[in-house]
Amino acid sequence: MDLKDQLKQLFPDHEPSEEDQNLSEDKDGLWIQTDPLHCKYEKRNGKPVTLIDGYTGTKKDFKELTKEIQKQLGVGGSYKNDQIIIQGDYRKEIMEILKNRGFSVKRVGG
Repeated sequence: MDLKDQLKQLFPDHEPSEEDQNLSEDKDGLWIQTDPLHCKYEKRNGKPVTLIDGYTGTKKDFKELTKEIQKQLGVGGSYKNDQIIIQGDYRKEIMEILKNRGFSVKRVGG
């Protein structure tokens, strides 16, 4: 059940406007938001990680996006607390992947 179906159950009387019909989704059904994602670098327990903040998609979208980034870079990672965490400093590569998917991305920090 996707977000549209859940909203339809919560608000059965709502008639979607033309604006609602033009929701941004890419070819795989992944939610593409208009607000930029924030890509930043941190060290956790002495190890470098790249964090992606600001994504407003569903939990399924988080999983899909995380797996795609991990697969393309060949690294580990996870998602929790509305953040995607990738092991290592891959800001440049991640920003390129996200831009190719249609996301707007901002580099935060150095």
